[in-house]
Amino acid sequence: MSAGAPHGGGDSHGGGGPRTGGDPRAGRGTVAGRPPYAGGPATGDPVHPPAPADPDRPAGGDARDPVDARVTRDARDTDGKGGTGARGAGRVLVLRALGLGDLLAGVPALRALRRAYPAYELVLAGPAELAPVAAATGAVDRVLPAAEPGRAVPRTLDWTGPPPDVAVDLHGNGPPSHRLLAGLRPRRLLAFAHPGTPEVEGPPWYPQEHERDRWCRLLRAYGIAADPADLRLPHPGGPSPAPGAVVLHPGAGAPSRCWPVDRYAAVAEALRARGRRVVVTGGADEGDLVARLAKRAHLPDTDVFGGGLPYERLSALVADARAVVSGDTGIAHLAVAHGTPSVTLFGPVPPSRWGPPPGTRHRALWHPGPDGDPHGHETDPALLRIPADEVLDALHALDAPDPPDAPEEAP
Repeated sequence: MSAGAPHGGGDSHGGGGPRTGGDPRAGRGTVAGRPPYAGGPATGDPVHPPAPADPDRPAGGDARDPVDARVTRDARDTDGKGGTGARGAGRVLVLRALGLGDLLAGVPALRALRRAYPAYELVLAGPAELAPVAAATGAVDRVLPAAEPGRAVPRTLDWTGPPPDVAVDLHGNGPPSHRLLAGLRPRRLLAFAHPGTPEVEGPPWYPQEHERDRWCRLLRAYGIAADPADLRLPHPGGPSPAPGAVVLHPGAGAPSRCWPVDRYAAVAEALRARGRRVVVTGGADEGDLVARLAKRAHLPDTDVFGGGLPYERLSALVADARAVVSGDTGIAHLAVAHGTPSVTLFGPVPPSRWGPPPGTRHRALWHPGPDGDPHGHETDPALLRIPADEVLDALHALDAPDPPDAPEEAP
């Protein structure tokens, strides 16, 4: 499913690897005089992470660049008065043109940028339909519509006016996204290093790093304090269409991350036998999947929410749910954002890269095995090793008065 997929079935990630976006059309943003660059992953040493940022360095500033430091100081001194942006001092452009789960995993980084540049207009280049999600973060002033099929780097950005004061690549670590932003001539570009774009002097990319930690580390390397735990969203305020229900979401961005429908049905039937209300959700292109689950579990039409709920209704449903059960996809991140108990089924990508934070309200089920294809066309063997009883046991543990903390990855 593309980054711009409806919220009910929004993809959460590209498998934890570098989003190099090998679309040659992305090179339209190349600065004149630069040679073409080849895509490919950056090489980094995950055993030796970079030193922490200097606590004496001003957030948003770089001690090596007095111009950039001045931009940050000006942003704070103006307190939103004067300048060219909506907030007065300038504009920060952030590229993350991906899905719902990707955006939610990037919330800590977005909020860090908001704190570092409080008087600047913060513009997120991403799918237009994610504008309500971006607004809910409290960090984004507006969304610049941008998305491409297959999670590729956008061809162009419809940026108008002066160049961005700061451009931040939260999309990937490859030359296509670097060049797209560099082509706008920002005063400063924050991005991971890549051998194909040696002019970008960023930190190294670690392929096995957790997504939330990765983008916070990027900002810290540039002197911006960022907290990976700063990911909660406020309650949406509107009424839930099914308060107190257990939400089952069988879809994901690829079949390889979809747990079998018959096992979801077994969970639904067992929960209903215990007196629980069970509802099923799905994206706009997951109607058949939702219908098959509803039929096998004998769910009434009132408990079937297919076709891609608008974000406001989906958010309210998740926020007021008893629990959410899903694969590694957008709704799992939404449950974490709302503090709703969740059971997330992982495979082929481990929870060490995309899982919930450790704690009592979330369970990540994972049977380790060889790395698989997060965009594959068949259910990954790691998912097939998770039986329905294991999911029911995890839900029961969440219902306990004081459940013990669970490790992020369980064998």
